[in-house]
Order: sequence, then structure tokens, then C-alpha cells
Amino acid sequence: MMFKDIMADYQKTVEDYLKTLFTDDVPQKQLFDAMRYSLLAGGKRIRPILTLEFCRVCGGDMEKALPFAAAIEMVHTYSLIHDDLPCMDNDDYRRGRLTNHKVFGEANAVLAGDALLTAAFGSLAKAELPADRICKAVALLSKRAGECGMVGGQVLDLAGEQLVLTEEEIYNVHRLKTGALISAACQLGVIAAGGTQEQLDAADRYAEALGLAFQTRDDMLDVLGDSGKMGKATGMDENKNTFVRLYGVGACSRLIEKETQKSIEALTAFEDSDFLKELSMKLAIREC
Repeated sequence: MMFKDIMADYQKTVEDYLKTLFTDDVPQKQLFDAMRYSLLAGGKRIRPILTLEFCRVCGGDMEKALPFAAAIEMVHTYSLIHDDLPCMDNDDYRRGRLTNHKVFGEANAVLAGDALLTAAFGSLAKAELPADRICKAVALLSKRAGECGMVGGQVLDLAGEQLVLTEEEIYNVHRLKTGALISAACQLGVIAAGGTQEQLDAADRYAEALGLAFQTRDDMLDVLGDSGKMGKATGMDENKNTFVRLYGVGACSRLIEKETQKSIEALTAFEDSDFLKELSMKLAIREC
């Protein structure tokens, strides 16, 4: 199959699974509506796809990995809801439509994000996998999503807005804020399949390089991208510490090329990794 066909199949699989969630007719239905509004807002679904694909290349059952894939997307979605709040990035649009707090109000947006984060761990727990794998998954996601991962990176990013950060400091922000969750996505797939420590380490190396390339490309698109294609306002990161601001677009293009190659080299631990290689290359040149 062609890359685009495999990608489309993965996206449909993830989308169909997510649509089954939070559909109960309960008194707090407005909370479920807010959760589904952002969870089902589209997007590339890169993180859950990474979970499913790493499960596949490690010889696992992708259907059994779906709760892990959903969990990573719930955490990602919660982070976007909270990032868009007035107290953080203060964005009005996300994925081509109004942000969660613009539709449901700030309080409900905060609670929807909180609920998605909590539900993510419930999703891990209900996977039909051996208990030791579920325990590993819970420990991994809590580390990568929390104070030593994504949330810690967001704190550093916000604190750095009033400062001029060094290359090492910017890298650390990107590694935590973006890379940590991408690493969790990849490693959750390995865990779901019962993969080896060597495969876990290789998935982490792949994710670290991919995450840096992904975030740098994102920062380039904030400067050069089309807001219509992006589905959100561009130019919002003008005063943020990014490699684009530090080095310029040309140097960032070379950085993306270097990190993309590093991500591909990390895949030698896996057989049949052509999709992951092409995914790295496609993300490096994406327009949205």
C-alpha cells in the first residue's frame, strides 16, 4: 500500500475508536460535549498512529493497543485545550474552528482538559493486555505527561517568554514540551506489543529526534505558514524562544534535515519500518 493509504487507514481506525468514547447520556453531558468537541476536532493523529505502528513493528496486536493510542490522544488534546486558554497562549482558533473555551467557557474548558487527562489513565487500565504491560504504560505516561515531561516543558516555555534562552535551554523546552509525549506514544506501542528494552530505547531515540524536527518545523510554519492551512493563527510565537528566532529559517531547515535523518537511523532495531521512515520525512516538509 502507498504511504497515504496506510496513513488514511490508521486515521480512520483511530477516529472510529475515539467516536465511541464519552457518549453516555449523563447529567454532566455538557462536560462530555466539551471533551468530544476537542477530541474529535480532527488533526493528523500522529501520536496514536505512532503507538499503533510501533506495536505492529514489534509484532503486537494493534487492536489491543487501541486503548493506549486513545490515551495518548486524550493527553495531547487536554494539553491543547489548556494551551489555548487566556492564561497561557490565548488562542481563539484550533484546527480551523473556535477553541474549546470560546465555545464552552473557560471553566468548562479547564474541566474538560482535566477529565481527558484522567480518562487517559482509565483507557490504559482497560486495555486487554497483561497487567505488567499496563503498569509499565501507566508509569511511562505519568512521567512523560507530567512535571518531568510535557507539563514541565510548558512551565519552562512560559517562564522563558521574558528571557532570551540559549540553544541548550530551547532544546530542553522542546524535548519536554513536545518530545516527551511523542516518546510516550512510540514507547507505548512497544510496551503494548511486549517489546524488548532495546526496542524501547530505539523508540525513544526515534521520538527524541522526530520531536525536535517536528517542533522546529512547527515554529517555521508559525512564521511562514498559511493560517488557512494551519487551522489557527500564525505569528503567535513571535516573542517566544524558538530555534527560528535564534538562528533563522535556513539554519532550522538544516536542523530538521539532520534530526529527521537521526530518527530514521534509530529504526534499525525494527524490521519493516518503511512507514515510520516515510512518516519522518513527510513531517519534516509538512505545510500544516
